[in-house]
Amino acid sequence: MKRTPRDTATSQRKISRRGLVLGGLQLGFAGVLGWRMRQMQVEQADEFRLLAEENRINMRLIAPARGLIFDRSGIPLAENAQNYRIVIVREDAGDVDAVIDRLAQLIYLDPVELDRARKEILRRSPFVPVTLTDQRSWEDIATVAVNAPALPGITPDVGLTRNYPLVEDYAHIIGYVGPVSDYDLARIDDDDPLLQIPKFQIGKTGVEQKFERELRGKAGTRRIEVNAAGRVMRELGRDPGVPGADIQLTVESRLQNFVEARLAPALSAAAVVMDTRNGDLLAVGNAPSFDPNKFVRGITVADYGDLTNNIYRPLSNKAVQGAYPPGSTFKMMVSLAALDAGQLSPGETFYCGGYHKLGNRRFHCWKRGGHGWVDLEKSLEQSCDVYYYELAQRVGIDKIAETARRFGHGERFDLPMSAVSAGVMPDKAWLRESYDQPWRVGDSLNASIGQGYVLSTPLQLAVMTARLASGTRIEPRLVKSVGGVELEPKGLEPLGFAPEHLRIVRAGMNAVSNSRRGTAYSSRIEAGDKRIAGKTGTSQVRSVVVRNQDVPWEERDHALFVGFAPYDDPHLAVSVVVEHGGGGSSVAAPIARDIMLYALHGTLPPPESYPSSQRSRIDQFLSELELRQDFRPTEGSGRA
Repeated sequence: MKRTPRDTATSQRKISRRGLVLGGLQLGFAGVLGWRMRQMQVEQADEFRLLAEENRINMRLIAPARGLIFDRSGIPLAENAQNYRIVIVREDAGDVDAVIDRLAQLIYLDPVELDRARKEILRRSPFVPVTLTDQRSWEDIATVAVNAPALPGITPDVGLTRNYPLVEDYAHIIGYVGPVSDYDLARIDDDDPLLQIPKFQIGKTGVEQKFERELRGKAGTRRIEVNAAGRVMRELGRDPGVPGADIQLTVESRLQNFVEARLAPALSAAAVVMDTRNGDLLAVGNAPSFDPNKFVRGITVADYGDLTNNIYRPLSNKAVQGAYPPGSTFKMMVSLAALDAGQLSPGETFYCGGYHKLGNRRFHCWKRGGHGWVDLEKSLEQSCDVYYYELAQRVGIDKIAETARRFGHGERFDLPMSAVSAGVMPDKAWLRESYDQPWRVGDSLNASIGQGYVLSTPLQLAVMTARLASGTRIEPRLVKSVGGVELEPKGLEPLGFAPEHLRIVRAGMNAVSNSRRGTAYSSRIEAGDKRIAGKTGTSQVRSVVVRNQDVPWEERDHALFVGFAPYDDPHLAVSVVVEHGGGGSSVAAPIARDIMLYALHGTLPPPESYPSSQRSRIDQFLSELELRQDFRPTEGSGRA
């Protein structure tokens, strides 16, 4: 049907209106788009420019150089050594297995280390470098560099690693570092972003752990340009951060080395040497010890098993963790308690017939025939047990415990070492709280000779001896300075005991070592100006008395000795505990005498220091000790 002119005109008007509407909509959309483009390009240009820059430039943390640890003379004990390593980038290597095989033909690759690296390669992005092997020699690095064209993706690199140059000598004092773990993050309250860096190393034990924040320093930053895939293109700048603070300890390395070497034949032992004038710990020895460097580099299962399964417990810091019955070394505490309480006069005597009777029970002296009439000085000289049974009944445990605590027993000292023990200094209240039992007189008699519930650490015994020698409340100090700021000694105020009471106890200790009937006379020092005053101790670990040689090692008595020197002007105190070593006079006293002589002379003592009958044997023995007398820093040590 043919359309009329009127219909055609109407249709054209409708199309024109639709066109105008569509055109208007298109124009409006274009206007809004233009306005938005102007807003983004002009008004919001700085904001989007910043976003684009952040997408292109990344900020990455730089681990600061860890603070160094030195002994009192500046000898490095923990340092940052250069670590030559070889890394691989999977993206650049192509056929990773083929490249590693070619590398293995040039240098030795440990199979266990290599297997760990292969797993790490698969977990990481292809452009992230992964360490194939570290702790390599310069010759290995040079070999890889020369053969670089045949080793695509392989790059020699250098970093830092913690190194302990004196190896076993300071393992129990300084401790060691290791990679931060989920367990570490859960137990420490620290939001430092450095802890989120994979394999970032923190202190695990000892000084490394206790001074972690000071040694760690503050993180630096690195500005790097990355492409869309996240691969590093170039470094734009860096801030190295703040290195950790250096720490200086009070210990003396040559003495520490001698102590470790002298303890070694004892199988399982500990010794502490302390300056009685300021509390400085000059040596804290443990035997056996271990190599902390193995933990830094990743100890093997076999090596760790050897340490944990060793009956002599090389991982234990016996000097501060080990709590032992102090035996007769505790008798000075009972003497002072009785004197201070007015329950004993210095010249008063008791008769020792070989035992003390309490009810129907006999408490025996170590000398079955008895010592006869004994005064205070003779009781210490010959270590008469019956004398102290009598004192314990007079004084009571509460006064004995109060006196012993003033000398450091039962106190956990604030030292930067792991698991410092408080030991046990019992009294009536302690027994009720711990075991819900009443204290009996027999318990006091056992405590009076350092047995029963009494437990002390070698550190506490050294502190006790230093306080006896100085008459002050001197406290042990292990850290001399942090970041160059010296820490002040503590506890220089008087103990509060009558000077004449301290003098008579010291005289008894002098008789122990220098009287012919003294229990440590064979371990005396001949030089008059270096005489040692001390006290032997033998503590039982079983109730049945049998000969030590007739029972297994772990059932034998502990051997102990404490002493100070020189007697006329004391400035050094020593304690020695030999686990299951037998008699204190025959085992612990000779070790303590040798340690004290070395500390007094600063080197191996001259033969004249020993009794003439012992000189040839002692000279031979000391010459066979494995001493490390060269303490120069290792190559590549220092801050980097």
